Amino acid sequence: MRAMMMAGAAGLALAGLVAACAPEAAPTGAARDYAQYCADCHGPAGRGNGPAAVGMTPAPSDLTQLAANAGGVYPAPRVMGQLVGYTMGRSESHMPVFETLREGPVVMYDDGSGQRVATPARLVALADYIRTLQR
Repeated sequence: MRAMMMAGAAGLALAGLVAACAPEAAPTGAARDYAQYCADCHGPAGRGNGPAAVGMTPAPSDLTQLAANAGGVYPAPRVMGQLVGYTMGRSESHMPVFETLREGPVVMYDDGSGQRVATPARLVALADYIRTLQR
């Protein structure tokens, strides 16, 4: 009986070791889009400290502070405007427009004026993902 318990414990330990060595699951959906298109400048956690941000003027925005800088309310229409390429007068912005994120299905999205407009679903999902980065 003791040998069977020891074998079972060893099996569990081995399974845990294998799981610990397994590669992390690749991000999917909006997390994948963020990692692919945003993290180089804004950093993996959204703090504006990605590897491409070095020496960039103006520096990429700290995405974790968007709500804090807007009175505690996540500025979804402003974020969406930035994602679709409307820089709201900031002509010095380095923010590129990622045409790939405009492809595919669209959803109806309130642009902040109460009007619902057809908006690429991947951009809406990305804006929702950025909301999760708020501190």
